[in-house]
Amino acid sequence: MTMPSRHADLDRNVDAGGLFLTLPPVVRLDDEQFYELCRLNRELRIERAAGGGLSIMPPAGGDSSRRNAEIARQLGNWARRDGTGASFDSSCGFVLPNGAIRSPDASWVLRERLDILTERQRSRFLPLCPDFVVELRLPTDSLQVLQDKMREYMENGAGLGWLIDPQRREVLVYRPDGSVECLRAPEHLSAEPLMAGFRLELHEIW
Repeated sequence: MTMPSRHADLDRNVDAGGLFLTLPPVVRLDDEQFYELCRLNRELRIERAAGGGLSIMPPAGGDSSRRNAEIARQLGNWARRDGTGASFDSSCGFVLPNGAIRSPDASWVLRERLDILTERQRSRFLPLCPDFVVELRLPTDSLQVLQDKMREYMENGAGLGWLIDPQRREVLVYRPDGSVECLRAPEHLSAEPLMAGFRLELHEIW
C-alpha cells in the first residue's frame, strides 16, 4: 500500500551538481523499469522521488568518496561482528513504503527483515526502508534536500538516521519521534540502543 508523502517532490532542486527530471504524468516508471534504467546507467546515481520524478547525481569527488568508504568500512566491520543485521553501501537501492527509491550513503537492516524476502527481491532494489541510514553531505548538495530526505526515511520506518556535514563539522541525528539533534564536531557517534556497540569514529571523516 502506497503511503502519501509531503516530500513527494523533495528532490526538485536536488543540488548544484545534479539534475531533477519530472516524468509524470507523461511517463511513470514502475520498480522494474527503474531498476533497468539504473542498470543501464551504472555510472550515474539515480533516485526516484515518491511523486515519480528522478534525481540524477554525478559521481562523488575524491574526498567525499574517501569519507563514504570509511563510514561503510566501520559500519560493515561492526555488522560482521554483531551478526544481527547486514550493512549496505551507497550502491544499494531501497523501495520505501511511500514509493520512493532511495540509495543512502550507508545503511543497515535487521537480518530478520531480510530473511523474509524472496531471492528475487534481494537481487533487486530491496522493498523496505532501512532500520539505520547515513547521508554524507557533498559540497554540491542542498542541505534542505538532504534534511527532507532524512525526514522521509524516518516517516517510512527508519529507527535512526545521521546526516553528516563535513563542511560544517556537524551531524544531525534523526529519530522516529520526529526529533532532530544537532551535534557540533563530535569525535564519535553512538547508535545505541538500536545497534548495540556500534560507534562511528569521526576523526577520519572530518
